[in-house]
Amino acid sequence: MSFSASVLTLYPQMFPGALGVSLAGRALEAGTWSLETIQIRDFAPDRHRTVDDTPAGGGAGMVMRADVLAKAIDHSSPPGDPRPRLLMSPRGKPLTQVRVRELAAGPGVVIVCGRFEGVDQRVIDARGLEEVSVGDFILSGGEPAALVLLDAVVRLLPGVMGNTVSGDEESFENGLLEHPHYTRPQEFEGRQIPEVLTSGNHQKIAAWRRAESERLTKERRPDLLAAQPLVK
Repeated sequence: MSFSASVLTLYPQMFPGALGVSLAGRALEAGTWSLETIQIRDFAPDRHRTVDDTPAGGGAGMVMRADVLAKAIDHSSPPGDPRPRLLMSPRGKPLTQVRVRELAAGPGVVIVCGRFEGVDQRVIDARGLEEVSVGDFILSGGEPAALVLLDAVVRLLPGVMGNTVSGDEESFENGLLEHPHYTRPQEFEGRQIPEVLTSGNHQKIAAWRRAESERLTKERRPDLLAAQPLVK
């Protein structure tokens, strides 16, 4: 059974976007995963297809209506649908590689792309939406974040990456940032490939890569080191 993604959005034309090319695009064409977009406006009750209203209590901007969004969610994810329901939101839990792997091991996802000032809290609670953030910054809507999440997940689906172990040493897979990479030519503008990488000594190469990962993580993401046993 393929991985099935349903995306609820006001801008279905933004999909598949980058997911239609490279690894994700080939996997989509091959049926390894499927992508469905649902236009939230189709579930609005009025002829103007209104999906938002002014915030209760006053304030700037508009809020996505609970009744309209609930109908869209119920249409795309009826009772018994085992897929988690995600809401892309800057106030959500940060997306991690651990969560990405959990999603990739499941049957798929239902993703709600928020817009405006936010989504009525009642539909978040009533439909059990898991709020997910892709970073500490604000986007114009949830669609770019949904593309990021799906790209991260789809590349981990069986058969998508040609080499099944090619992702094992990537950043965050072992709690550290990835070590530097080098390839030919041996010399580039006076800079040499580190001698250890051409030594043929796999034990020394592994130790060097681990040490470099720790060095980069300490410099750029020291928060990741707390739970890591360091190489002596």
